Amino acid sequence: MPQLTFTVPAENDGISVYNFLRAKCGVSYRLIKKLKRVPMGLTANGAHIRTIDPLHGGDIVALNIPEDDNPTLPNALPIDIVYEDEHIAVINKSFGMPVHPAREHVTDTLANAFSAHLIANGEPNAAFRVINRLDRDTSGLVLTAKNSHAASLLHGHTDKIYYAVCEGTLHGSGTVDAPIRIMEGHGIQREVGEGGIRAVTHWTALRNMTVLAPSGRTYDLTLLEIHLETGRTHQIRVHFSSLGMPLAGDDMYGGSRELITRQALHCGQLNFRHPATGQPMEFQITLPEDMARLTALKE
Repeated sequence: MPQLTFTVPAENDGISVYNFLRAKCGVSYRLIKKLKRVPMGLTANGAHIRTIDPLHGGDIVALNIPEDDNPTLPNALPIDIVYEDEHIAVINKSFGMPVHPAREHVTDTLANAFSAHLIANGEPNAAFRVINRLDRDTSGLVLTAKNSHAASLLHGHTDKIYYAVCEGTLHGSGTVDAPIRIMEGHGIQREVGEGGIRAVTHWTALRNMTVLAPSGRTYDLTLLEIHLETGRTHQIRVHFSSLGMPLAGDDMYGGSRELITRQALHCGQLNFRHPATGQPMEFQITLPEDMARLTALKE
């Protein structure tokens, strides 16, 4: 059973268990409620405690977190673990792999692969608590939490840098601030339009390329570094399509697949504070082979 421990500072002497966990440790109400139903779910110095009990400076409060009721079905697929400890894992996801199981992808997802990875390493099979979800054909860094407390502390507190190749030529830097809505008559496809949810994308042009494709068509391309101020579904893809500069390979939003067979989008850097230690964490991963090859091409 995974365990989280917290030491009560002297200045919090007399604080109730509930207030200490909520206000000082950031433990969610939902997790506290769950732990109240678990034998020895909450302890202080090894003894069972109630949420209304007072704590004293120096007390060691432990949360004994039960295993998940509905863990993911394991499937031993290849998985690239960049970093892992008892609280989190950072994974380099390949393009073409969905993150979560769905109707058409039940056992071939990153969640299934990570579940098998946990079992193979003698850990409890847990729910896949992904913090930054990537589209199936987007590659790069994915952060997952191994328990609900870590997940609650991480959600909304990660900084991501994406790299993309768009069709067209851009210079310098800029911001796209345009609302995104579901395209009428579609379940997943998005568009910029009135009535949508505000979405903000900051970009910097890193390199321009002119590529002669096998068909004889010439493509002007730009390698971009992208920071998201908001996190809407397909945000980067929709915003650059709205500029008339769709991502290379993104045929859903007007890009050509002549040079690359999926959207040229990669999460290359991930920054956050560790949910247990508070230490800053920074991970970088290079462009995958297909995008690296595309950015190296010249006419």
